[in-house]
Amino acid sequence: MGAVKGAKAKRMPRAVRERQMMDAAVQTFGRRGYRAASMDEIAELAGVSKPLVYLYLNSKEELFTACIRREADALIAAVQAAVEPGLAADRQLWAGLAAFFTHTAENPYGWAVLHRQARTHGEPFAADVAVMRDAIVAVVTGLIGAAAREAHRDQELADRDVAGLAQALVGAAESLAGWANEAGDVSAKEAAGTLMNFAWMGLGNLMRGESWSHSR
Repeated sequence: MGAVKGAKAKRMPRAVRERQMMDAAVQTFGRRGYRAASMDEIAELAGVSKPLVYLYLNSKEELFTACIRREADALIAAVQAAVEPGLAADRQLWAGLAAFFTHTAENPYGWAVLHRQARTHGEPFAADVAVMRDAIVAVVTGLIGAAAREAHRDQELADRDVAGLAQALVGAAESLAGWANEAGDVSAKEAAGTLMNFAWMGLGNLMRGESWSHSR
């Protein structure tokens, strides 16, 4: 049985075999963490030998970095693909959030790698996650700025306010995705709706020029 499996593995195209190893690595890192995960376990889950994993991906650190970058690219692509430029700003934000929560729910190990594992081990891993986060923040910043323009206010939200709101919204989405995945019974639409109710209703007040002040 093992010989047949090995023969099939040798005939498998490199891209397919590499994807299979990456899938196994993401699952292992997401479930066990970077330090506890072993290359033996990853190789066994992928159905290949450990030397083959090293041949394709050189080291455990490089494999983990490759997992982070793949999962980050996939998440960014999912969010960007969902945001249709022709829609109103709130519908674009809703679509982006729904895509974000759908992707993190459907890829819980990938999200665990990005949200928990990579951030707990510092450089160079955290830097790759920061690149992903900056890309998502940029999308949200554009949507909030567009919402301000749609409101036809005489004075739009200041760039600093828009940037801060985008950071806060993305941070809330990250925390909510972690909670939703752990809860196990929260749908992507429910999570997106919760965040829209929390954030967009407040943004609506800002668009109307109504802001909270500590001096009241």
